[in-house]
Amino acid sequence: MNHNTNDTTPEYAVEVHDVHKRFGEVHALQGLSLRTRKGEIYGLLGPNGAGKSTLIRTIVGLHEPDSGSVTVLGTRIPNKDILARVGYMTQASALYNDLTVWQNVAFFAGLMGCRDHDAIAEAIEFVDLSHRKDSRVGTLSGGMRQRVSLASVLAHKPELILLDEPTVGVDPQLRFQFWDHFRAMTDLGITLIVSSHVMDEAERCDRLGFVRSGQLIAEGTSLSLREQAGTDDIEQAFLVYAEQKGVGNNVQ
Repeated sequence: MNHNTNDTTPEYAVEVHDVHKRFGEVHALQGLSLRTRKGEIYGLLGPNGAGKSTLIRTIVGLHEPDSGSVTVLGTRIPNKDILARVGYMTQASALYNDLTVWQNVAFFAGLMGCRDHDAIAEAIEFVDLSHRKDSRVGTLSGGMRQRVSLASVLAHKPELILLDEPTVGVDPQLRFQFWDHFRAMTDLGITLIVSSHVMDEAERCDRLGFVRSGQLIAEGTSLSLREQAGTDDIEQAFLVYAEQKGVGNNVQ
């Protein structure tokens, strides 16, 4: 799969500055700031309810922050024009069971303005499903459905892809395969933001942001975060930073 990069784009694919977001009494994002470099895998790690999904939806423009700013590929969000350069894989599958693998990928690619049959075929091949392209999605295993979802956000060749808990509910072997796919995407110049509550996935990311109660409590490589926390275990490191920051209960 060929991917065109734009050398004039800024160093950072995503810049989030002091973002607050409330849903009624719930303060989902509490002054959160982060920057994601082009071509890296940035992992958002934290427990369920920490605010990771809210942050991702804010980055793609589905939520408008109450205050603060979000810039994606040099463009202030919300901005509909930038969406053609962004891919977003939701936590819950949005696939159509009665359509085939090819039809699903073609449909979602079409929503982003892509009707290139070669690009659709490349995306399906990228996730190793060419042999099932004519199978109805309703007949596929859960893991295969996840791979169709991934192909559906790849076909229009986005520069930035946001993946919200993409490995939830898949077996360990498939999780490793997914992360191989993610790394292959960065080799194409794509930037990935991946949310997860599975701490052992941290080692697969170039940089990590620990999120708890709508706040970024620490950021860095897995090695640097563990070293600074004085532990060899990334989950223990997370708990150390949470205690240092004195953050409270998770948001919903």
